[in-house]
Amino acid sequence: MSPLMGESIINGAWVLPALLALVGLVVGAYGTLIGVGGALVLVPLLLLLYPHATPQAITAISLVIVLVNSVGGTIAYARQKRVDYRNGLIFAFGTVPGVLLGIWTLQYVSRNLFALIFGIVMIAISAFLIIRAEPANTAKSVNGHYSCNRPLGFTLSMVAGYLAGLLGIGGGIIHVPVMVYIMCFPTHVATATSHFILIFTGATGTLTHLGQGTFGSDWSVIIWLALGVVLGSQIGARLSKRVHGNVLIRLLAVALAITGLRLVLG
Repeated sequence: MSPLMGESIINGAWVLPALLALVGLVVGAYGTLIGVGGALVLVPLLLLLYPHATPQAITAISLVIVLVNSVGGTIAYARQKRVDYRNGLIFAFGTVPGVLLGIWTLQYVSRNLFALIFGIVMIAISAFLIIRAEPANTAKSVNGHYSCNRPLGFTLSMVAGYLAGLLGIGGGIIHVPVMVYIMCFPTHVATATSHFILIFTGATGTLTHLGQGTFGSDWSVIIWLALGVVLGSQIGARLSKRVHGNVLIRLLAVALAITGLRLVLG
């Protein structure tokens, strides 16, 4: 039993570690495929597996896994030359103050309120993606970089960072729709660049929780999840080359809707 997470509903010496590794594999593959870090899958599962865990514990674990997943996914995407580093860095720096503010807000959020907020955010973003089924015209690329409204992107990244710190979701669920529908990035570039941004988001959140002593001394939950995520992120990056951009958006919308409804309805 991990003091960080509390007692799990799953018993057995190897059952829980195996389940966590499998969850990590799914989170890594799916998160890398759609560019969101996988937290939208991970957070609801952690809420289910650890019914007594605090919001701080849930977000701390999730942001570490977001960091691991984003590093693995970015390495794979970098080999495919799909990451827009210039715009990615600008948006990444916008997430940092948002993450810090989101983590600070957590001290005022109960577990039930945390689950409700998480569910509402998922449903709202899913509805937006369904309404805007087709992306606008793609922005023009100059030497691999896409023209866009960078001040707006920076500002919206602060919002994504706040949600990341508050909910442990990494912020990719904001960045991907913003880059595709508002900044007009090609979907495959948006998912890859989002993963690059998540490195900074996840690192900021992880270091902040380390400073607060959230993790304690037992990292077993993180280790088992991370083992699955490392493999899953490589699988997701490979699959992304074979999946059409519109399919990626639909996958994201479906995942958000299911997750949101599950949390709101309890």
